[in-house]
Amino acid sequence: MSIKQNFTADALPDFRNLGVVARILLGVNALAFAAVLVAVPGWDAALERILLVAARLEPALAMTLAVLFALSPALGRLRYWHGVAAVVALALAVSGMLHAASAAVGDAATGLPRTLALAAGAALLVLAYLRLLTRAYSPALAEARLQALQSRIRPHFLFNSLNAVLSLIRRDPRRAEQALEDLADLFRVLMQDNRRFVPLADEIALLERYVNLEQLRLGARLVVAWELETAPRDAMMPPMVLQPLLENAIYHGIEPGTGEGRIVVHIARRGARVLARIDNPYIEEQANRAGNRMALENIRERLQLFFDAEARVETRVAGARYVVEIEMPYRAAHA
Repeated sequence: MSIKQNFTADALPDFRNLGVVARILLGVNALAFAAVLVAVPGWDAALERILLVAARLEPALAMTLAVLFALSPALGRLRYWHGVAAVVALALAVSGMLHAASAAVGDAATGLPRTLALAAGAALLVLAYLRLLTRAYSPALAEARLQALQSRIRPHFLFNSLNAVLSLIRRDPRRAEQALEDLADLFRVLMQDNRRFVPLADEIALLERYVNLEQLRLGARLVVAWELETAPRDAMMPPMVLQPLLENAIYHGIEPGTGEGRIVVHIARRGARVLARIDNPYIEEQANRAGNRMALENIRERLQLFFDAEARVETRVAGARYVVEIEMPYRAAHA
């Protein structure tokens, strides 16, 4: 699975994506609002007409979106212009059906030809807007942004990992050699194509190797509790999303302290979603320590590139713990 799948200009949008659904809702309602303001003089009359239009528009829009949601996989397999024709035909069918139902009870405010023309025009305008938006996030631009974001992660990871190995070279050469082998394995992961999704199992293995390296440096001060019993290890996700958060937890919650610090890594499936939570000791005077916001914004932007509005990153302070949560769609490896 590659990010190129998310940024193909000559393909219909994913009508199951919350960002796409929200843009369609806002776009169609904005078009209707603008049309009323142009056609009806005066705010009082325009407001009355807007309420009347909304009463007829929203059911048709909701029904159309529901059908598009159900048919999205099939529409995605069509050639672009065939898909456009299918979406317009669907909008016409729903509008015609609702117009007939309104006419049957004597509540049809406009003629059928005008209703169908408005439905087709709105569908074409919204599809054109979504296509322009997709072109704005072309593969070259998206990949360039991902490369830039990834390059911010690697120096921090390298610096911390090398520090862990250097601390062992004199006192335990054999263990240092093993640590260098682990570090080489980690960097093979880092140097892979970061446009492609990876299984959650690989990300968990990356976290465990990273913790092993950090424990060489921090010793008993670092305690990690793994809550992975219900983790969907076949879930596909962008690479290097969880490791920077774990690195942040160590940097802000363990390094500044003097005693033992406990980090909890919780990953689970929640219906059609994957939830990952990392929490660490909260040291208030370290809250503004350099690097915290940059890492979080980095992860947030990378998830947006891959999942649009369907992923979220939230942070909060709960008592003496600092909590970071990531939620993203569950996509199995075979999907």
